[in-house]
Amino acid sequence: MAAAWPELEAAARERRRELSLPGAAVAARVAAAGGRLPAALLALPLLQSLELSGCAALRELGPGLAAALPALHTLVLRGNALGPAGLGAGLGGALPALRVLDLSGNGLEALPAALGGAAGAEPPGAAAAFPQLRSLNLSANRLRELGPGLARAAPQLQALLLSGNRLRALPGGLLPPPAAAAAPGGPFPLLSRLEAADNEVEELGADIAALPALKSLDVANNHLQELPSALADCPRLKEANFRGNQLKDKRLEKMVNGCQTKAILDYLRAGGRGKGKAESTREEARKKKREKQQKKDGGDGEQDEVEEASKLLVKVLHVSENPAPLVVKVSPGIKDVRPFIVCCVLRGVNLKPGNALKRFLSAQTKLHEDICEKRTVATIATHDLQLIKAPLMYDVQPPDTLKVTPLGRKEIKAKDLLRQLQLEAEEQRKQKKRQNVSGLHRYLQLLDGKDNYPCLVDAEGVVISFPPITNSEKTKIRKDTRDLFLEVTSDTSLQICKDVMDTLILKIAELNRSTLENKEDSGSDNESDALCGPAALNPSQNTQPMLVEQVRVVDTDGNLKVLYPSKTDLSTVSSLLTVIR
Repeated sequence: MAAAWPELEAAARERRRELSLPGAAVAARVAAAGGRLPAALLALPLLQSLELSGCAALRELGPGLAAALPALHTLVLRGNALGPAGLGAGLGGALPALRVLDLSGNGLEALPAALGGAAGAEPPGAAAAFPQLRSLNLSANRLRELGPGLARAAPQLQALLLSGNRLRALPGGLLPPPAAAAAPGGPFPLLSRLEAADNEVEELGADIAALPALKSLDVANNHLQELPSALADCPRLKEANFRGNQLKDKRLEKMVNGCQTKAILDYLRAGGRGKGKAESTREEARKKKREKQQKKDGGDGEQDEVEEASKLLVKVLHVSENPAPLVVKVSPGIKDVRPFIVCCVLRGVNLKPGNALKRFLSAQTKLHEDICEKRTVATIATHDLQLIKAPLMYDVQPPDTLKVTPLGRKEIKAKDLLRQLQLEAEEQRKQKKRQNVSGLHRYLQLLDGKDNYPCLVDAEGVVISFPPITNSEKTKIRKDTRDLFLEVTSDTSLQICKDVMDTLILKIAELNRSTLENKEDSGSDNESDALCGPAALNPSQNTQPMLVEQVRVVDTDGNLKVLYPSKTDLSTVSSLLTVIR
């Protein structure tokens, strides 16, 4: 007898448009069904959003998924065991409304045919299988190469995430020959974000300049020895991360580790080291082409001057200069649960006036939604430094042992908190007749299948953070808080923790300046005020820069694991932030 699926019965009965199945909870039923999704899922034609992540038993989608769910715009299948063949049957055929597809962490060694894999690449004249796809996440797989079929399958792609694979070249075979381009403006005319960190990339091809909308490029931690001068031909490129490579040009390497993207592109544009006259002529031609494009786009050069004039200031206090530096110890057990953590202290924050505190919390929520990808890749925790009893220990505890006082709640065991949140989530679903829920209830599935939970514990043994779920009421930030302890954790990578922390510090600095300059006279609730100041600012109006204190993360023997901010950190936001070291 087939296993019962009450979640699907409820979704059909309530005509839900969103469905999230926790991987650990359904693993046994998926395994009993031969490692595929239940046929009952195909009887939900109204479904617009589907997520099933963290289910090691899921090996194939089963036939007919695309045809049965024509309204689907979000499909998240993260951390399963899906291969190209297992995806092929389900994704065969067009998904005309699909905008977000997440296949990260599935161990894919090749793309499925529907995404332009070699086994089923469509002829150049075929209709696009995913005409509305905007975001494709293929991170943490085992891909060695990508074919030109992807450009034809998803011509409107805006974000392509490829970190943590085995790619050797970029763009490599991703871009089809000009004659076979998928769109009138060339392949991927809208692609603005390309991430390929932590691969085996040895060559960054000059054809990277064929991506006219590229704004953000991440190729950190690869095997690059040089960067092509053609990068300077990318007219919209604003953020680039080349750290963790073995660049031969030591001057360029120094700029990569500590300078902003604009300086790197200027250096490449000027020819770097040892370029001859012919190369200089080509560089001049490229410069004219770029200036023409910028003029067409609305004067980016003038905007750069405004951005330079409005930079914020922060000063780094090094451990060697700090009489009482804060240290975080990491227990050995954390490596199998949530291994990565980055911390720092931020002094000089002003949250008293008007709605500054509210906007601070709104900014943190927005970061969780955006760069943290709904806490799936990283989680932020902010604490009142004065309420912390150091030293701290980043540890693991069993769910029935770990006790925490969540924000706005009484002390409770972790297992009871999760059960309580699950009950609240079910009540929310019944009331709203939707699968998705709000608040902490959205993150419960992130702990599915964990025998131990991560926690940050102070010197008195009190849990002050339970990632990715909640902070503690004990260290809650209030209006009179001036100094912060910031913490970012992840089960994905250390670099993600650092990138999120960079962005968090930038956002707090922007909020702080906005508070000081506007003096909160209007008491506005507009969240944009918290994230960006006036269009053009006078640096002389700034008060003393905020102070960022380095925090060391060490193992139980005192060996250094992480120091943040190091001399190479904060470079991802250097176009908006001046760091005094």
